[in-house]
Amino acid sequence: MTTVKDMLATYPADLGRIDQGKLTRCIETCQACAQACTACADACLSEGMVGDLTKCIRTDMDCADICNATASVLSRHTGYDANIAAALLQACMTACKACGDECASHADVHEHCRLCAEACRSCEEACDDLLHALG
Repeated sequence: MTTVKDMLATYPADLGRIDQGKLTRCIETCQACAQACTACADACLSEGMVGDLTKCIRTDMDCADICNATASVLSRHTGYDANIAAALLQACMTACKACGDECASHADVHEHCRLCAEACRSCEEACDDLLHALG
């Protein structure tokens, strides 16, 4: 079991019809993507050609913030609002797509960008899976 799954299992009220496996995966991939994006932005700042990576750094940081917010909101269930969750999932998918595309454009030169692009693609997919499961 993971911490996310364990915490969901301890929630005292009924979580409703939400697919807990997809919810767990989405929260975990949002957290992992936020970490990858933060680390990628920091690595970009250490590159000799940092000026050429300005857009990548900005996209990384935006994506990290949106992924962290999404994971946080999805972790709270009291007074749950499906419309807010759906809007955040859409925003997260958009940020992950943009960041994944930007990082992929540097992946042949920077391994940290390649890894970040992979994390973004995973997160985008997990958000899409959960969004479709929400109906």
